[in-house]
Amino acid sequence: MSVTIEIAGESTDELVAAFGRLIPQLSQRSSPPSKAELAEMIASPACDVLVARLDGAVVGTLTLVTFRIPTGVRAWIEDVVVDGAARGHGVGEQLNRYAIEVARGKGAATVDLTSRPSREAANRLYQRLGFKPRDTNVYRYDV
Repeated sequence: MSVTIEIAGESTDELVAAFGRLIPQLSQRSSPPSKAELAEMIASPACDVLVARLDGAVVGTLTLVTFRIPTGVRAWIEDVVVDGAARGHGVGEQLNRYAIEVARGKGAATVDLTSRPSREAANRLYQRLGFKPRDTNVYRYDV
């Protein structure tokens, strides 16, 4: 089985359908993006929507967000999801490694991400890739 990673160049019906399958596997509270919302993400200079294909079929996605702040270029990995049927083929690892290279190419010195403790396999992957827990508090304000 062959895994390939690409940066989405346009919002297609295939990608919209893939997000429709994948997002519920990541979050029961979030709706998948519409075709217009996906197009907005793809067009944003701050977002790279990475798509993983296994033998040509979309089986995973990751969004890399990069932006400049006064202390430098920051990069965040968000909404990583691999279809349950495709797990165990290295898709998540390849998505993350690709994202790290893209972030490096954009001048980011670090890449951050968060992951719920209940996502044990994902947390093992991130640690294996070299991500380290930060000594920080993460806060959220509901608007």
